[in-house]
Amino acid sequence: MRTALALQDVTQLNNPLVRYHACKAMAKGFANSRTSDEQRTQDARVFCAAIIDSYWHTLCKRYKSRMKPKSSPYIMQEIEPDALLLAAETGELIAQFPVEDAGYLIGSIYTVMLPSSLRSSLGAYYTPPPLVSRLLDLAEKAGFDFKKGTAIDPACGGGAFLAPVAMRMIKSMPKASAEWTLKRISQRLRGIEIDPFAAWMSCVILEASILPLCIEAKRRLPNLVTVGNALNVSDMGTFDLVIGNPPYGRTKLSLEMRDTYSRSLYGHANLYGLFTDLALRLAADNGVVAYLTPTSFLGGQYFKSLRELLTSETTIKYIDFISDRNGVFDDVLQETLLTTYKKERSNQSANISLVMPQGLNSAKVEKIGNVKIPKSGEPWVLPRGTAEAKFIANLAKMPTRLIDLGYRVSTGQLVWNRHKDQLRSMPSKNTLPLIWAESVTSEGFKFSATRRNHVPYIALSAKKPHLVTRKSCILLQRTTAKEQVRRLIPALLPQNFLDEHGGVVVENHLNIIHCDNLSAAVSPKTICALLNTEAADRAFRGISGSVAVSAYEVNALPLPTVDQILKLEKLINRGCHKATIERKVSEFYGEKTT
Repeated sequence: MRTALALQDVTQLNNPLVRYHACKAMAKGFANSRTSDEQRTQDARVFCAAIIDSYWHTLCKRYKSRMKPKSSPYIMQEIEPDALLLAAETGELIAQFPVEDAGYLIGSIYTVMLPSSLRSSLGAYYTPPPLVSRLLDLAEKAGFDFKKGTAIDPACGGGAFLAPVAMRMIKSMPKASAEWTLKRISQRLRGIEIDPFAAWMSCVILEASILPLCIEAKRRLPNLVTVGNALNVSDMGTFDLVIGNPPYGRTKLSLEMRDTYSRSLYGHANLYGLFTDLALRLAADNGVVAYLTPTSFLGGQYFKSLRELLTSETTIKYIDFISDRNGVFDDVLQETLLTTYKKERSNQSANISLVMPQGLNSAKVEKIGNVKIPKSGEPWVLPRGTAEAKFIANLAKMPTRLIDLGYRVSTGQLVWNRHKDQLRSMPSKNTLPLIWAESVTSEGFKFSATRRNHVPYIALSAKKPHLVTRKSCILLQRTTAKEQVRRLIPALLPQNFLDEHGGVVVENHLNIIHCDNLSAAVSPKTICALLNTEAADRAFRGISGSVAVSAYEVNALPLPTVDQILKLEKLINRGCHKATIERKVSEFYGEKTT
């Protein structure tokens, strides 16, 4: 850990945000020095309680008040002197920022100090202020009235949403007395949080954000945050606005919980999907749901029931893609978006935009266009930028799918760590090549097993013929990110390689696109060339909402007509240059080429 003297050197910097990040880095370093997760969690809470205490007293000094923060056992617990000094100076520093930023600034320090396992289980990722502000704007545009509406954040964390909501409520009642305004906020605003420490932090940050009002009214804000798992809390009533950044990640459900949320479940359950279902239960008729979530629900198979539920019970009003996930959330790799629903039934199309955070307190918004959302639970095909709007609109006119061409997509059969005793470094009479994802490259198929724990061969028993692939097919990488040049990375698995080795076993980080020889309209070589074009890749990006290239999403990929693909096959068989293939496929997808 850095010393207090080193901190004093950092605080000489003129930029408060730079100083904040330095303090945050030192806090994380202090947490990393703990020898156990239990100690790390304890010290994270004591450290952040000291930040909050310092922040509170700095505000009270500014407003000439002796009001004390709501009590917490963590405020009184001891911590190393250097850490205590760092926390105190960090609290004073955060008091220099707008009060609506405090929940995010303190919450971000808390989450980076927690053990990764606890942070993951809690789904604790705090929302940057410009995204909070944008989501509140969208909620208001969708019909929420800050002057009289009720609001709840069912996973409120450290109050990143509650405090700004309260401040907008106050702003909407400029002529009301302080006592009346405080009373109305107490009646209209609620939060629920599973982490008791974060719940306490949320209460303090919320009251700190409206401290001048409390001082003028000579009254404290009552505790508006319930400690508990909102998914299990009953009789919460309904609200005009359900807002927040719910936790995410796969979760195992009890039979009772699965039954409760069965209407939105298909296979694996994800926390944010459950919280979206919960939001529809909490929203009053004509109420608004405004959430920040990952984008994976847009196209993933496990979310098909949730998509159908959303379109049957709500109108999807606004969808904002967040342009850059790096630097928005600490240690978050998933693409995220802001979505606003109104609990009404309408055929109105959704307004799609791109939001680009510009520092701590501003964001640039670029309107993309309107898109009609399918009601059948099918993937929502959405443009991520203005340049894609017309292209994505063309996809709605393309009904052909791989199944119409005689192909089906499945996941590689082998889960390698279930067959460790059968893996081999050298070939023998009873082995087959084991195909890993690194064998599929942008240049085509190249048999390889160079990554850690990968070996090139596997010895299978005769009882497992279902694991063996013996016909030429297309292999497709299952994990790619939007930052890569291509999301679709296919390669043809040649028949001569299969014949030479008597078959192969494909590992489950690859998709297999199989051909049914009785009904296939074109050759695997043609399908591979089609998927390897920029136009097909752009179409897939409109479907995919995660780093997974799922078989479900590939099966849903809009393709040119059978006649068009037959024309493409003739060009390929004549040996046309790849640039010619690219131009022709772009034309099939409705793009003008020169």
